[in-house]
Amino acid sequence: MPLYLYNIKLKNMKSNQKNQMLVKVLFFFILISSSFRGVSQMTAGDIVGKYVVPSKDGAIQIYENEGKYFGKIILNKDPEKLDVNNPEKEKQKQKVLGLTILNGFKFDGDDTWESGTIYDPKNGKTYSCKITRLENGDLNIRGFIGVSLLGRTETFTKIANKDK
Repeated sequence: MPLYLYNIKLKNMKSNQKNQMLVKVLFFFILISSSFRGVSQMTAGDIVGKYVVPSKDGAIQIYENEGKYFGKIILNKDPEKLDVNNPEKEKQKQKVLGLTILNGFKFDGDDTWESGTIYDPKNGKTYSCKITRLENGDLNIRGFIGVSLLGRTETFTKIANKDK
C-alpha cells in the first residue's frame, strides 16, 4: 500500500485509533532495533590472547598460524617440569613450559573453533577438542573422545590486555 494511502487512512481514523496504531508501530520498531543491539559478530582472531588455566597455576597463549589456531603453555608453576608422560620417548625430556597443547583449530564462523586437538601433559593423552568463546572473552575448552557428549569442559580465563 503506497505511503499516501496510509496518510489518508490516518486522517479518517479517530484519535483513539490513531494512538493505538502509533503504539503498535513504535512497539514494532523498538522490537526490531533491540534485536540487533545484543548481536556481536565474532571473528576468527577473537580467540587470540593469553588465558589462565582452570587450576590457576599456569597460562596459555593462543595464536594464529596459516589460518589455524594453536595454544602453548607460557606460564607453569614448575618451569623445569618435563613432559614425562608423553607417549613419544624422545619428547619426555622436553619441558612442559613452551609446549604446544592446542593444535589446528578452525573457526566455524560463529563462536566456536573446531577440528582441533588438545594434549594433556598430566597424562600424555591427546583428545579431540572444540573451543567456545564466551561473551566475557573467556574460553570453554572441551576435550573429548569420539563425540563431544563424552568429554569434559574447562573454562580458561582471559587475561586482560593492558594495551587497550
